[in-house]
Amino acid sequence: MTDHAAQPVQPVDLDAHSLYLNRELSQLEFQWRVLDEARDPSNPLLERIKFIAIVGSNLEEFFMVRVGGLRMQRDTGVTELSPDGLTPARQLAEIRKEAQRLMEGAESYLLTQLYPALKEKGIFVMNYSDLSAKQKEGVNEYFDEVIFPVLTPLAYDPGHPFPHISNLSLNLAVIVKGKDGARRFARIKVPPSLPQLVPIKRSSGGMRKDGTVPRRHYFVWLDQVIKANLQALFPGMEIIEAYPFHVTRNSDMEIQELEAIDLLDIIEESVRKRRFGAVVRMLIPRNMPLEIKKILIDNLKIDPNDVYALNGPLVHSSLMELAKIDRLDLKDRPFLPSVPAQLKSVDAYNPGQIFEAIREGNILLHHPYDSFNPVVDFLRSAAKDPAVLAIKQTLYRVGQNSPVVNTLLDASREYRKQVAVLVELKARFDEESNIGWARILEQEGVHVTYGLLGLKTHSKIALVVRKEGGHIRRYVHLGTGNYNHITANLYEDLGVFTCDDAIGADATDLFNYLTGYSTREDYRKLLVAPINLRRRFEEMLRQEIEHARKGQKARLLFKMNALVDKPMIRLLYEASQAGVKVDLIVRGICCLRPGMPGISDNIRVFSIVGRFLEHSRIYYFYNAGQEVIYTGSADLMPRNLNQRVEVLFPVEDAQMIRHIRDDILELYLRDNTKCRMMQPDGKYIHLAPADHETPLNTQEMLISRARAQTEN
Repeated sequence: MTDHAAQPVQPVDLDAHSLYLNRELSQLEFQWRVLDEARDPSNPLLERIKFIAIVGSNLEEFFMVRVGGLRMQRDTGVTELSPDGLTPARQLAEIRKEAQRLMEGAESYLLTQLYPALKEKGIFVMNYSDLSAKQKEGVNEYFDEVIFPVLTPLAYDPGHPFPHISNLSLNLAVIVKGKDGARRFARIKVPPSLPQLVPIKRSSGGMRKDGTVPRRHYFVWLDQVIKANLQALFPGMEIIEAYPFHVTRNSDMEIQELEAIDLLDIIEESVRKRRFGAVVRMLIPRNMPLEIKKILIDNLKIDPNDVYALNGPLVHSSLMELAKIDRLDLKDRPFLPSVPAQLKSVDAYNPGQIFEAIREGNILLHHPYDSFNPVVDFLRSAAKDPAVLAIKQTLYRVGQNSPVVNTLLDASREYRKQVAVLVELKARFDEESNIGWARILEQEGVHVTYGLLGLKTHSKIALVVRKEGGHIRRYVHLGTGNYNHITANLYEDLGVFTCDDAIGADATDLFNYLTGYSTREDYRKLLVAPINLRRRFEEMLRQEIEHARKGQKARLLFKMNALVDKPMIRLLYEASQAGVKVDLIVRGICCLRPGMPGISDNIRVFSIVGRFLEHSRIYYFYNAGQEVIYTGSADLMPRNLNQRVEVLFPVEDAQMIRHIRDDILELYLRDNTKCRMMQPDGKYIHLAPADHETPLNTQEMLISRARAQTEN
C-alpha cells in the first residue's frame, strides 16, 4: 500500500467575482418576493392588489435611480466592474430581461387571477368598450364636467415643437386627420390630479348618501375615458387612433455641493432638473403601431431597448386606489398598537412624567406593534416642560402634516425653547417636502441646518436637555425609522428612550459635529458613520472570528434592509470559514451568497415580506457569552458606511437584550409562513410548515402580543 501525502488546501480568493451577487438583480429578486404576496391567496384580496401596486411603485423608483445611474455610467464610458464582475452596459442588459419578465408576471397575474377574484367580490375594473349604454352616459357626463376642463392637447408639427413629457406621466399619443387628409400627431397628458380609476357609480370606493357601504363597485381607467371622448378635444378632425404611454426619467441627479453657495437653493434646482432627466423606461401597449412608437422613440431620444410593452394597465402603482375601497372584509384586520408598560401610567398633560419614566430605566419601542404616540409625547413634553432648556433633532423623512415638526414649531414659537433641527434636504423624493419644512422652521426661529457637505444625515436621533436641580440631564430618543407618524404604522422599526450619561454626551457631540466644526474621531458608546462605525463594526466581527478559532461558541445574528458592502461580506465569509454560525435576516438586496461549501456553509440568509415593511437594523454578536446588540439607522452598504451620517446605538440592558434576541430575532428565524430562504444562486425558496409544525407568521404573532398587551 502506498501512502499519499495530504494535498494542501488551496486558499479561496474571497475577492472573486463569483462569490458576489449583483446588487441590481438582487433588488429585482426582492420585487418577486413582493409579487409573491400578491399571489398569496391567504392574504386579503385588496391587500394583494396593494402588493401589485407596490411592485409598480418600486419599479418606478428602481428605474429612476438605479437604472438612471447605470445609464449615466455607461454613457460617460465607465467600465469599472461591479463586485460580481459586470460592466454598467452588461448590468443594463441583464436588468432589461429580468424587469420585462417581472412586469409581465405582475400583469399576467393581475389580469388572469386578481381581476376575476375582484369580480367575485363585487369589484369591477371595466374597459370602456364593455360598459353599458347607461354606464357610458354617466362616465361621459363625468368627462364633460370634470375631465375635459383639465385637459390640454398639444400638437406636434412644424409650428409646434414636440411637447415635454414629464417624469412618471401617463399620456395618450393621438393621430388625427384633418380635412386636407394630412395625418397629425398630438399628445394629451392624463391628469395625475384626478383618480386614475374613474368610479362608474358615484358611491364606488366610498359610501352611499345614506352612509352605508355598497357591496358592488365599478371603475374604468381614466385614460380609456379620455380616449373615448377625444372628439371633444379635436373638433372637425377625424380621430385615427390613440394609444397610452408612460415615461420614467432618470432622477439620479448628482448635486455639486462643493459649488453651492446655498444648499437649499441648489437642492431646489436639482429637483426642477429631475423633470428633464433622460428617459430610462417607456411603457407602451403591445398593439401600439410602429408609426407612433417611432415618433416617441425619435423625439424622446429613447434607446429602443428601454421600451417595454404590456397588455394591461401600464401604471400598476395606480392600483393603490383600489386598495382604498371601503371594504374591511377584504383587508387586513386593523389593530390598536400597544404602549409599553413603563409608559402606560404617564399622563400626557404632565410634561415631567415621561422623563421620570425614562429615569427609571431605558424604554424600548417596537413599531408598529408599539404606538408611535410616545415619541410625539416625548417631544410635546419637552416643549411644554419649563425645566427643558433645548431640543435638538434630525429629520430625514417626516411627511406631510407632521405632528413631530408641529411640536418643534410649538416649542420654539409658544414655549420659547431653544430648538435646533437638522433637516436632510437630500432625502430622495422628499426634497420638496423637507425644503418646505425647513423654511417654516426657520421662520419660527428654529436653528435649522442642512447637513454636511458630501454626506446625507440618515441618523434618527432626538436630544432633550433638561435642568434638574443644580444639574443638567440629557434625554435621548434613538431609532431605526424616520420621525414619520404615517410610516410608523406601516414600517417595522425599533426605538429607545434613554438618559444614559454617555449616550447623552455622545448625542451632544454628534449634534456639534452636524451643526458646527467638531472633529471628534470617537464616541463613548455610539457608532457613528463615517467616523467610527465601520472600524468598530469590523473589530467586533474579527473578535467573533477569533472566538470561533479558539474553539468557543460564536454566533452572529443580523437583521437589516440590505447587505451590499464588499468588505463586510468578505468578513462574513471569513467568519463562516472560522466556524461562526451566521444568520442574516435581509429584507431586500443581499449580495452575499450563502451555503457555498468551504466559504459560506455556516451562513443562512432569510427574507421576511409581509403586511409591514421590515425596516429595523439589529446586529447581535454572541461575544463569548457577553452578548452585544447594536441597532440603528445603518445598513451594511457602502453609502451607509461611507457617505452618510448614521448612528448605531448599543442595547445594554440584559432583559432588553434577551427580549430582542428571543422575542424578535429568533422569532423571525422560526417563521414558516412569510419567510423565504436564500439559495447560493440568489433565488429564494418559500418556507412552509412541516407536517408536524404549526404555521407561524412573525408579524401576526407580534400583532397578537400587542393586542394582548392593549387588553391587559
